[in-house]
Amino acid sequence: MTTDDLIARLTGELKPVSRRAVFWRVVIGLGISLVVSSAMMYFWLGMRPDMMTAAGTMMFWTKFAYTLILAVAGTWAVKRIAYPLGSIRVSLAVMAATIVVMIVLAMAKLAMTPPDQHMAMMTGHTVAVCTRNIVMLSLPLLVGAFWVLRGLAPTRLTVAGAAAGLAAGAIASLVYSFHCDESAMPFIAVWYTLGILIPGLIGAIAGRFVLRW
Repeated sequence: MTTDDLIARLTGELKPVSRRAVFWRVVIGLGISLVVSSAMMYFWLGMRPDMMTAAGTMMFWTKFAYTLILAVAGTWAVKRIAYPLGSIRVSLAVMAATIVVMIVLAMAKLAMTPPDQHMAMMTGHTVAVCTRNIVMLSLPLLVGAFWVLRGLAPTRLTVAGAAAGLAAGAIASLVYSFHCDESAMPFIAVWYTLGILIPGLIGAIAGRFVLRW
C-alpha cells in the first residue's frame, strides 16, 4: 500500500463533526463542574443569610456584574483556544478592561472615603479567607475546563491552561459571591481579582503537562 493509498483510506473513514461539538463540550464540561462548585459553596460555606436584602442593593449587583462578565469572557476564551489557531485576545481584552473599570471605581470610592476607613474597606472582615475560598471553588471548574480542552485541539498549551484557569477562577468568584457579604469595591477589586488570577497562573503551569497530546 502506498502512502497516498493509506492517506486516502484514513481520510475516507473520517466522519463529519457537528459545528456545535465544541460548544456542547464546553457546556457539558463547565456546566457539570459549575454544579459541583456550587454544591461545594452551598454545603461548605453556605448562602449568605441576607440574600434577599442584599439583592436590593446596587453593590450586590455591581459585584455580580463584575464576576459575571469575567466568567463569560473566561468561558469564551476556553472555547476559542480549543481550536488549533484559536485566539483569546478579545476575551483577555474584555477581562482586562473589566478589571480596570473595577479598579477605577474602587479608587474613586477610596477618594470619597475618609482615610481612616481605607484599611477597613480594603480588608473587610473576610480578607483571610476570601481569595483562598475562590481558589478552592475553582478547582472543580479547572478540572472541567481541562477535560474540555483535552478532548479538543489546543496547540498553545500554556495559553490554553491559562484560559482554563482564568475561566475557572472567574466562574468560582461568581459562585462565591452568593456566599460572601463583602460589598466594598476596593475589597472586590483586590481579593476577588486575585482569586481569579491565581487559578489562571495554576492553569498556565499545569496546562503544559495536562494538555500535552
